[in-house]
Amino acid sequence: MLLAIDCGNTNTVFAIWDDSAADGARFIATWRIATDHRRTADEYYVWLSSLMLLNRLEVRIAEVIISSTVPRVVFNLRVLSNRYFDCRPLVVGKPECLLPHQPRVDQGTTVGPDRLVNTAGAFDRHGGNLIVVDFGTATTFDVVDIDGAYIGGVIAPGVNLSLEALHMAAAALPHVDVTRPQQAIGTNTVACMQSGVYWGYIGLVEGIVRAIRQERDRPMKVIGTGGLASLFAQDTEIFESIEDDLTMHGLVLIHDYNKENA
Repeated sequence: MLLAIDCGNTNTVFAIWDDSAADGARFIATWRIATDHRRTADEYYVWLSSLMLLNRLEVRIAEVIISSTVPRVVFNLRVLSNRYFDCRPLVVGKPECLLPHQPRVDQGTTVGPDRLVNTAGAFDRHGGNLIVVDFGTATTFDVVDIDGAYIGGVIAPGVNLSLEALHMAAAALPHVDVTRPQQAIGTNTVACMQSGVYWGYIGLVEGIVRAIRQERDRPMKVIGTGGLASLFAQDTEIFESIEDDLTMHGLVLIHDYNKENA
């Protein structure tokens, strides 16, 4: 079976893909852990094997694919794969990892592996001419051309990052959670901050999408992903679809593409 690992700046997701299930290929388990570059391969294995035992999963991991925006984490994930699963992992963004469509960006530019994976997953499900909005530590906009190639995008501060910066820079402002405010006009400090972030980010997303569409001068579908995508989708009609599993779907596609073209 395949272990797909998506390592972001805040959390790392592990998912087991079973392509031999009687009811069709699918993810049979997904778990999330805080990203920490100090975590060793042994710690990863104890945590992962314990969860597999608790979920009564008797599976053999034979292949591993990794997408990581935190380079310092990759070494221990490689050791995990080599030591405990006896396989060499495929790492998105490395020269040996083939992509279904090569990105078209400025020469010398390194594209984040998460953006490459999201591009592959979104194109497979929706075709070309897409804008993929990922609500993560940063809020990213990935532009996918008609042939499935990543051709650039936009990086904005993430929602939680903006709230944390506001709290850190202004001594009188508390730390607040991201939520949908009951009304736009806040009547206390917390409500004011929540309204500013919530409606501010809806305006940010709609404004950036509008600018990209004008620049591309063609219809473009907008796909949302990331933990907060469904929250913001409540008050905007900009999204064609919200897909929490988009990154994992892209990892499976890239893994299969490499197997077929090895």
